[in-house]
Amino acid sequence: MNSKPGATNGSISNHILPTSATMAGVCITVIGIVRLIETRHHASTIIDNLMAFTGLIFLISCFLSYLSIRSVRRAVKFEKYADILFLAGLSLMVIGGFLLAWEFEHF
Repeated sequence: MNSKPGATNGSISNHILPTSATMAGVCITVIGIVRLIETRHHASTIIDNLMAFTGLIFLISCFLSYLSIRSVRRAVKFEKYADILFLAGLSLMVIGGFLLAWEFEHF
């Protein structure tokens, strides 16, 4: 166990890694569903673009959390950025969910 203050043993990264990978997959699924609805109703929304961007954020968070687990010297730095990006991705996903609910309410 690390005795340095602020040092990480990968505990947060061990949670961010699988969860961010799963959330990237959820974003891809939402993109597919939105595209099907858009095609069927001859509509265009920004939701699929937002979910693509959110998926990219989760993917970067996933890579950073992996690097945090693998790196000894820069683990704290990588984990911090992975955590920030993960929370940003979650926030954007919630915004996308609200947009999805409001946009497709009109169809």
